[in-house]
Amino acid sequence: MIHKLSVLLLLTCLNITFSCRKVAVELKANPPQEHEGIERQPQPFGTNLSGAEFGSNVPGQHQQDYSYPLVTDLDYFKSKGMRLIRLPFKWERVQPQLNGPLDPVELKRITDFIDAASQRDMLIIPDVHNFARRIVNGKPEIIGTTAVPTAAFVDFWAKLTEILKEKDNIWAYGIMNEPYAMPSGNAWFNIIQEVITKIRTIDTKTTILVAGDSYSSAQRWPNVSDNLKNLVDPSNNLIYEAHVYFDNTSGGVYDESYDDEKATPQTGVERIKPFVEWLKTNKKRGFIGEYGIPDDDSRWLVVLDNMLQHMKDNCINGTYWSAGPRWGTYRLAIQPRNGQDRPQMQVLKNYLETDPEKCR
Repeated sequence: MIHKLSVLLLLTCLNITFSCRKVAVELKANPPQEHEGIERQPQPFGTNLSGAEFGSNVPGQHQQDYSYPLVTDLDYFKSKGMRLIRLPFKWERVQPQLNGPLDPVELKRITDFIDAASQRDMLIIPDVHNFARRIVNGKPEIIGTTAVPTAAFVDFWAKLTEILKEKDNIWAYGIMNEPYAMPSGNAWFNIIQEVITKIRTIDTKTTILVAGDSYSSAQRWPNVSDNLKNLVDPSNNLIYEAHVYFDNTSGGVYDESYDDEKATPQTGVERIKPFVEWLKTNKKRGFIGEYGIPDDDSRWLVVLDNMLQHMKDNCINGTYWSAGPRWGTYRLAIQPRNGQDRPQMQVLKNYLETDPEKCR
């Protein structure tokens, strides 16, 4: 299946160039109990800000192979009412050697961005955008193999948590983006359980995001990620993260027209329903970390609007895919062009936070 990952790699190879801070502190001091299923506090919607995850060359050269979003990007999305930013980056750049120290220069780029967001009362999801893999000798190797032992991934998160636990505007730890094609049905469960257990020896308060298997598919969640309901968190503070796209393959490529993609106004709602119902059945909290539409057919706006309303009706917030200054003419991007809002913002501006009182 062609996936948006292919688009990301192509673009990078071509080098195409919220609650407020006080609420974040309160949530850390009084983390919501997972078994309640619904947050007691309104939760923010927002966007991914891409750039740091770009480039197939790792670690690569900063400002050439990849770059971080800018404070002006934060200013723009804050002006639109978005307060939650998912910040994708590559593991290999932050920790160049397995089990080695974190790179101080790369780490400072991340923490400087987090601090800039904090100054603007915006929340951050640090997102390890590695698809449950790491490049070793030029080849992607799955976590949990001899080449990339689970213990090495646990080591990375232990070291990163020691730094990030002091930040008061981390909405949640994004442990891993879109695991897929794992060697067994329990492989991802076992990996993330070890990470959760280790993080809780260092940080008992920050929420942990649990990405689903099979590209975090919302549509296939009950079939591919059901076992994640059995994860044990000593702090009882997990949120489950799904992703969804509306093209015919669900891959986020949108290489055909609206009609040829066989979309309908309810495509988005239908694709997230399995995830939403799973959350309800298991009394879990949910988040949709990626969803996006092309900018060239207004019918996609209706699909997005209907899905976001269904999310809000069920107290599920999310982050749009994507924004950031390196996207160029990528049709899903909501980075403003020539000072003008992208069409998708017509819908996104209407969904800024959940309303727990209306979806209990």
